[in-house]
Amino acid sequence: MKTSFEKIDIGSLELKDQVVSINRVTKVVKGGKNLSFSALVVVGDSAGHVGYGMGKAREVSSAIKKGVEAAKKNIVRVPITDKGSTIPHTVTGRFGSGAVLLKPASEGTGVIAGGAVRAVITAAGIQNILTKSLGSTTAHNVVKATVDALLRLKRPERVARLRGKELADIMPADEKRKKAETAVTASTPAAEAAPEASPTAESTPGEAPAPAPQA
Repeated sequence: MKTSFEKIDIGSLELKDQVVSINRVTKVVKGGKNLSFSALVVVGDSAGHVGYGMGKAREVSSAIKKGVEAAKKNIVRVPITDKGSTIPHTVTGRFGSGAVLLKPASEGTGVIAGGAVRAVITAAGIQNILTKSLGSTTAHNVVKATVDALLRLKRPERVARLRGKELADIMPADEKRKKAETAVTASTPAAEAAPEASPTAESTPGEAPAPAPQA
């Protein structure tokens, strides 16, 4: 999936980096062996921005530094719901032979993910989510598939605007039901809640009660 990255000013973001994997590469040459390292790094501000990058160098620290600089150039914005700090809908991302499934979760679930997926999710600031890796377990493919899934997410407001409808028209059925129940409860008058008097206890003003029949 070819996506266009939105230009984001990273100067105002407080980015934190996390190393996902470090791979040692040995190149055999005529004079012997040359060792180098490649580092896969994820950066994010835990507030809806995340990016990934890879760096190669003769030393680990230099490789990580290059990876961080590359990740800062690939920062993307992730839509996160205000309630529950989760994603708006279920989505699947793919890259190469890697595939990652992301599903929204209720508040208190936490991040159900492992390895490279967890690094991307926590860097983006998502607190409740269910994930499943369906394809390759290579860290590079998993990270790129996870970012691809996050790029496929759409905000409900944007979908409603594109369809020319109101936000309430595209909401799930359970959300509509909850809102309807809340509206009915709020509009119920207090008089309906009070118990009604028994019809046998009512009496017409000015009239004496009827005498009891004698045997």
